[in-house]
Parts: sequence; structure tokens; C-alpha cells
Amino acid sequence: MLPTLQNEYLTVRVKPFGATLTNVQSTQSGKEFLWQGDERIWSGQSPILFPIIGRLLDDTCQIDGKPYSIIRHGLARHRDFALVRESQYELVFLQESDAKTMKSYPFAYRLFVSFALAGKELTVTHTVENPNVRTMYFSIGAHPAFNCTLGDQLIFEQAETLDSLRIDKDSLLTDEHDRILTDSRELTITKHLFDKDALIFEGVHSNFVTLAKQDGSAVRFHFGKAPYLAVWAKPAAPFVCIEPWYGVNDGYTPVADFSEKRGIVTLPAGESFSFAWRAAFTEQ
Repeated sequence: MLPTLQNEYLTVRVKPFGATLTNVQSTQSGKEFLWQGDERIWSGQSPILFPIIGRLLDDTCQIDGKPYSIIRHGLARHRDFALVRESQYELVFLQESDAKTMKSYPFAYRLFVSFALAGKELTVTHTVENPNVRTMYFSIGAHPAFNCTLGDQLIFEQAETLDSLRIDKDSLLTDEHDRILTDSRELTITKHLFDKDALIFEGVHSNFVTLAKQDGSAVRFHFGKAPYLAVWAKPAAPFVCIEPWYGVNDGYTPVADFSEKRGIVTLPAGESFSFAWRAAFTEQ
């Protein structure tokens, strides 16, 4: 049985492999808010992106003058986490570096992911600790997928004028920008919204966006001050991912060192970095 949180409103389950959120269900009705994965469309559900987001140019980066290969979206989602604390309303998982990770990413790390349930709201907090005697560099992000149908809307907290950065078929940033919103709060999920892959926004003023579904249910997703917010689905698929990112894909211009990568987080020795997303789930 998967580690589980439950109250009168929600039942939440988490898989230790990748610290992957697998269920957010209404305790009363059984309604599932989280995409359940489908190999024919997209098998993921809520991967954690660390220590990179997206793809590196040539799948390689330079760290201290040496080349390292890090797979797309990083290592964490492909490794186990240990459940280190469990209570009725909180689960805390830990993943630590080892000799294998050091071959791809030459920094020791401790990555905690906590899931806390309060009323109709789930908070997921990601904390990176730097046990090295030197500064470490990384990107980190969340990638939760929520069930939806075409015609549902994403409604921002306030009116936004947003251009999307664009990635190409190789998942690398291009020079292309597309205007997605002009002084508007509402983004309708349509069949062709994701024909060019993810929408990647920079400089969002809102603190949250609401997935407003036509059946009356909703997910209010607080992404805080993440410098990038991605919205993605397979075209016409019955889910949408809302993704706060601290970092972004590489483009086609090489950088001399990983520490100079766009959006990189700089963490001094002995310190920690945290970010959280939280979501409130309502049926009507």
C-alpha cells in the first residue's frame, strides 16, 4: 500500500519512486483530480525535476571544466526516495546523492519532498540541502498533471500579458516567442493549444492560477514566485500540467559552465533552498 494522507475531504497517495504524487481524490465521492497516466498518451503523473529542467544542449554540461551528461528533466524522478517522516497529515521523503549520481552530477545533495494535507488543500514542499564544502548549482521544478477536458479554463489571479518561450522538437529553447495572453486572466484549453509543445511563461505577476472545469470542480494552484511557469499537455489529451520552475531548458548557445546556465539556482555550502506549491481542490 502506498503512503497515504487522508482527511474528510481528500485522500492523497505518494509513490516512493521519484516521490511521485499518484492520487488526489475526493474522500467522499472518489473523484480523482490527478491524471492517472496512460502509456498511450503520457505515462507520467507528477515528476520532480532536479537537478535540471528540460534538456541540456547535446545532453551535456561543463562543470569545473569537465563534461557531464544529465538526462532530460534530471535524476530525481528516476530514483527512490526514503520515507523519513510520516504522520496523519504529512509525509516527508528524502533522496540523497550517491556514487552513481555523482558520475552525472558531481555535487552531493539531500533532496526532501514533503506532502502536507490541511482541509481541501495540499502543499508540496521541495528542499535542497547542500552538504558540499563548495557552492552547488541546480535547477528544480514540479510537474503535476491534473485531469481536465477541452474547454476547461485556466484563470490567473490577475490579468496578464504573457508571451511563451518556445522549445523545438529537440526540447531546446528557440528564439521564438508567441503572445498567449493580452491583458486577460483566462486561457481556454483547446485542441491545438499545445501543438508547439509547452507554454513557458516568464514574469508572471499572479501568485496562483485556477483550473476551472466545466463540471463545476476546480483546482486553485498557488505557484508563488517561481521565475518560470510552464503549462503543458499532449495535444488534445485529457490533462494539463501546471509547472513552477526554478530553471529552464538550454537553448542553442553553449554556456561555458553549468553555473552560468539560464535560471540556475546558486546554493552556498551548508545552506538550503526551498520552494512549495499548494493546491486547493473543490468539487462544486
